[in-house]
Amino acid sequence: MPEPELHRSQVGEPREEREPVLVSACLLGMNCRYDGDSNLDSPLIEQLAAERAVAVPFCPEERGGLSTPRPAAWIERAGAGAVLDGSSSVVTGEGVDVTEAFVNGAQAALTACEENGIRRAFLKERSPSCGVCQTHVNGQLVDGPGVTAECLKRAGIEVRGVEGRRE
Repeated sequence: MPEPELHRSQVGEPREEREPVLVSACLLGMNCRYDGDSNLDSPLIEQLAAERAVAVPFCPEERGGLSTPRPAAWIERAGAGAVLDGSSSVVTGEGVDVTEAFVNGAQAALTACEENGIRRAFLKERSPSCGVCQTHVNGQLVDGPGVTAECLKRAGIEVRGVEGRRE
């Protein structure tokens, strides 16, 4: 993971440390969505530049071991908290259980935050991993977080949902 950038006014004299923030990689234009596309969000990139934040791109589904492209998946029965607590699962439309990859990806996101001093995350809304306010349960869009968003929230990381694909 990249370290926060440090700007210097003179050689060896720190002037300003830029805040690292975790960002769903698809929002930064990386083709890691389940269908191999991205959700490039230009206003988010502009906002981060204006805030002088350093984006740390992260795709929990890829980091958890899933390939791109991959079958669409959703949380089964209960919400993301139940997945993290071991009482629910994440499955693909074909019924393949991908819970382990989603939980591993969420834990890897938390580790990336801890290792980089990250306190804020901008995550792709409506994703079963990254959704902050809405995600998919039983194939339906419902209110509630995805697995990674829930994991980060539990650890005190501020999570913000971004719809994506804004110009």
